[in-house]
Amino acid sequence: MKYLDEFRDPQIAKKIITEIMKTATRKWVIMEVCGGQTHSIIRNGIDQLLDGKIELVHGPGCPVCVTPLEVIDRAIEIAGRPEVIFTSFGDMLRVPGSEKDLFTVKSEGGDVRIVYSPLEALKIAKENPDREVVFFAVGFETTAPGNAMAIYQAANEGLKNFYEIVSHVLVPPAIEAILSSPSNRVQGFLAAGHVCTVMGWKEYEPIANKYKVPIIPTGFEPIDILEGILLVVKQLEEGKHEVINQYLRSVKRDGNMQAQKIINEIFEISHRKWRGIGEIPSSGLRIRDTYKDFDAEIKFNVQGIIQMEPEICISGTILQGLKKPNDCPAFGKECTPSQPLGATMVSSEGACSAYFKYQRISFSE
Repeated sequence: MKYLDEFRDPQIAKKIITEIMKTATRKWVIMEVCGGQTHSIIRNGIDQLLDGKIELVHGPGCPVCVTPLEVIDRAIEIAGRPEVIFTSFGDMLRVPGSEKDLFTVKSEGGDVRIVYSPLEALKIAKENPDREVVFFAVGFETTAPGNAMAIYQAANEGLKNFYEIVSHVLVPPAIEAILSSPSNRVQGFLAAGHVCTVMGWKEYEPIANKYKVPIIPTGFEPIDILEGILLVVKQLEEGKHEVINQYLRSVKRDGNMQAQKIINEIFEISHRKWRGIGEIPSSGLRIRDTYKDFDAEIKFNVQGIIQMEPEICISGTILQGLKKPNDCPAFGKECTPSQPLGATMVSSEGACSAYFKYQRISFSE
C-alpha cells in the first residue's frame, strides 16, 4: 500500500492545509477540471477544510456528463435495431436520453452489452460476423487512444461489422471557453492528471499566458489535490501564471507520443457540442474520412437527431463552475441517482452524484 497510503497521509494533509491557509491572503476561486478529482474532494471534505480561504468549483471534466443529449438519443436509436449488438462502458447505460436510456433499450429486447474495453467490443464483432457491432466511444483525451486503436485494428483485419459512435471532447478548449466567458469566476485550475498523462501540458501554456491563470496538472488522491491547490495559491498570491506539474509520477511535458500518434491517425479535431454548455469550437474529435466506414452515425444515418436539454436541469452552469449541485431546485428531489434528470447525477464522476452520495444537502436547508 506504500504508493497509495503516502498520498492519503492525514499528517501530511494537515501540514499542506496549514500552509494553504497561511499563504492565502484572500479568498481564491479554483476549478478542478476532472470529475475524479471532484469526487475525491467531496469524499474527503477538502472543500470544507479550506472554507473561507479557497472556493473549489467543479469543471466539465466528466465525459459522461458532457455527452450531448442528441448523441445519447442517436445511440439509443442504433441500439434498438435488431441487427445491432450495442456495446458500451457501464456508466453510459443509465444516462437519460430525451425519453429513455440504454438500460431501457436492453429491457425492451435490444442487445446492449457492457464491455470493459473497446477491444472487447472488437472481439464481439469477430465472433458475430452476421451482426453489426457498435461501440460507444465516449471520453476525453484519456480514452481516445484505446478507441482509436480499436478502429485501427478493425481496419487492418478487414472487419466490416465494427463501428464506433464517437463523442470525444478535449479539455483545453473547454478551459478556454470558461475563461473567455463574461461570467467566469475561476482564477486557477487543477488540470486532469490522466488527460495530461496522454497529452502532456504544453497545450496549457498559451492558455495560462493569455488569461493570466495558473494551471496545475494534478493527481487524484487527497495529497495530490492539496499540493495542487497550494501551487495555485502560491502563484495567485505572487501574481504568477505558469503551468507547473504536480503529478510528477505520471505526467511528462510532452505526454505519451505513441498514444497521440494513434489518436491523430484515426481522429481529427472538430467542433463539438457539450451537454448543458453548447458548442465549443475545435473541442472534439471525429473519425477521419479515411476511416469513415467505421463511423456508426454515418452507417446508421442518425446525424439528423437533434435534441434540447430539459430546462429544469442546471448541469450546464454546474459544469462551468457557476453553481454547485445543491443549488439546483431539483437536486435530491426530482433528480436522484435512481431518477436522474441529467448525466451529472448518473456518472461515477459527476458532481451531482458526488454531492448526493456524500450527502451535501442544499445550502438553503
